[in-house]
Amino acid sequence: MADSDKPLLIKRYASRRLYNTETSDYVTLEDIAGFIRDGREVQIIDLKTGDDLTRQYLLQIIAEHESRGENVLPISVLNDLVRSYTTQATSVVPQFLQASFEMLRDGQSKMMENLGTMNPMAKMPGFEAMQAQQEAFMKAMSSAWGNAGSTGPAPEKPEAEEDGEELDEIKQQLADLQAKLSKLGK
Repeated sequence: MADSDKPLLIKRYASRRLYNTETSDYVTLEDIAGFIRDGREVQIIDLKTGDDLTRQYLLQIIAEHESRGENVLPISVLNDLVRSYTTQATSVVPQFLQASFEMLRDGQSKMMENLGTMNPMAKMPGFEAMQAQQEAFMKAMSSAWGNAGSTGPAPEKPEAEEDGEELDEIKQQLADLQAKLSKLGK
């Protein structure tokens, strides 16, 4: 097993300082958060008692981020978590949270895989419709630009109004598609 597959062992000394056993130096909570963001598992143990303190320190990291305004957990979720400690739901909540985060990670991985392909947008639902609307928009714009440089007679007002209405309709359709794509990306 490679070193990066094993949890990074952090020892807490009596002075409450945290010691990285791989690099033989002291680390901060922010350093530990960085290791975790980089995909590394971390285990924090008390040097004197051997107690596993990982959960306590991870909760402290989350609390510090939340207190700095980096809010990831909505108040309603925090309330539900507090409630789960006082109800029979405590047996279900950990499995639910773990499964939810696994689904989130899998979804992110699949999205990143799709971004690596030649045309990641082609796999998105509604892409063909968006592409057709973009082509219609470009055709309308190029015909408008083509008419702007011509020396022939100016189009009659009703036709110009039709073109403007058509252009407005295309713009609205593009805005609707962009909104749908934004929702899919979240």
